[in-house]
Amino acid sequence: MRKRKSFKKRDLLGWLVMLPTLLLFAFYVWEPLLENVRLSMFSAVRYELQEFVAFDNYIKVINNPDFIAAFKNTFSYTLWSLVIGFLVPIALGILISETVRFKGLFRVGIYFPNIVPGLATVWIWSFFFNPGKTGVLNIILSKFGIDPQLWLTNPHWTIPLIIITLTWKSAGATALIYMANISSISPDLYEAATIDGAGIRQRIRHITLPSVFSLAKTLLLLQIISVFQILYEPMVMTNGGPNNASISLMMLMYRYAFRDFDFPSGAALSVMICIVLIILSGIYTVATRKKED
Repeated sequence: MRKRKSFKKRDLLGWLVMLPTLLLFAFYVWEPLLENVRLSMFSAVRYELQEFVAFDNYIKVINNPDFIAAFKNTFSYTLWSLVIGFLVPIALGILISETVRFKGLFRVGIYFPNIVPGLATVWIWSFFFNPGKTGVLNIILSKFGIDPQLWLTNPHWTIPLIIITLTWKSAGATALIYMANISSISPDLYEAATIDGAGIRQRIRHITLPSVFSLAKTLLLLQIISVFQILYEPMVMTNGGPNNASISLMMLMYRYAFRDFDFPSGAALSVMICIVLIILSGIYTVATRKKED
């Protein structure tokens, strides 16, 4: 009986400690989420709900010609981010961890882009990829006798170039996380590998990469969720163009809510994005769990 009472006291104390956080989480996350689901099933005039329309707003969003383009582009953003952006922080983290001198300088250098405000970063890269003769990249290429390229106005290059911008902005912070994980690896493993005649490639392959694998799985899922909600990069750099070649689902939702003031349709699209992310997260979790087993 004493053990049960003491357990209940500890349990109650734990809930009391978590209570402020749970209340804030419910107020700022769950309540807006449920309200958003309710809004998506009503018609509205600006902020005033009118009548219950069930799934009519969802059907309206799906029938919008821009929806298919935004849906495809969002998955393209996600895939290109995995091709371009996922391995860059791992490579940076490993390379800097293997360096002997100027580690602090390199850490500051790769983290510096994260200090720059996001919109400023997008504007800088917009001028860099300017398709005219005044574009920085075209000016550099002209020194080598290469004609000016279209860059962001070329629908085949738009999404990869936006992902390069996003990678330049965020890779440094992620690389520091990998470096922190690598620094926690026991030096005895590297010493034993060196004694056995292993070179730098063998150490990275058999010690470093297996050690960061679990962290990489978590960051991969977070990257998918983050890139799937890409918004201001294509909005500022291309405004969704050319011809909807870079429009994303979040950008389409922004147009519904803040350009057309069609808040129920924007809410419906946001619920659909949430459902897609839940499905992707579930598939990823099941796939990685099976691999671990």
